[in-house]
Amino acid sequence: AHRMATIAATSLNSIAPVTVTETTLDGTDTFTYNPNVKQYLILRNDTAGALTPNIDGDGATTRYVEGVGNVDLTGGYDFASIADGETVVLDLADIKGYLAGTISMTGGTGIVASLLEV
Repeated sequence: AHRMATIAATSLNSIAPVTVTETTLDGTDTFTYNPNVKQYLILRNDTAGALTPNIDGDGATTRYVEGVGNVDLTGGYDFASIADGETVVLDLADIKGYLAGTISMTGGTGIVASLLEV
C-alpha cells in the first residue's frame, strides 16, 4: 500500500538555532494542523517545472462568509502556480476552513516542504 509522506512540524520555540525538518513531497502527502500555535507551511519548488499544489481536509464542507454567502470548501485550497526556483510561505491560519479532518496535499510532487510552528 502506498504510504503518504508526512510533513513533520518544526518548533521554532528555542533559544538556539533550530534544524528545520524538510520533506520532499511525493504527490500524496499529509500534515497535521494545530490551531493552538502559529503554523507556516513553506514550499520550495526545485522541480524544473511550475506546480500548483492543493490542500484538502476531508472534513471541510461549506462555510458562511459575511457578505459572500456559503462558500464550498470541499475542493480544497489551490496554491497559485509555484514556479521552478520559487519558495512560498503560507500562514495556515489564513486557510483554516480547508483544514478540517485528515489533511491531504496533492499536486506537489518533488516540492520540498517545511512546516514551522511559532
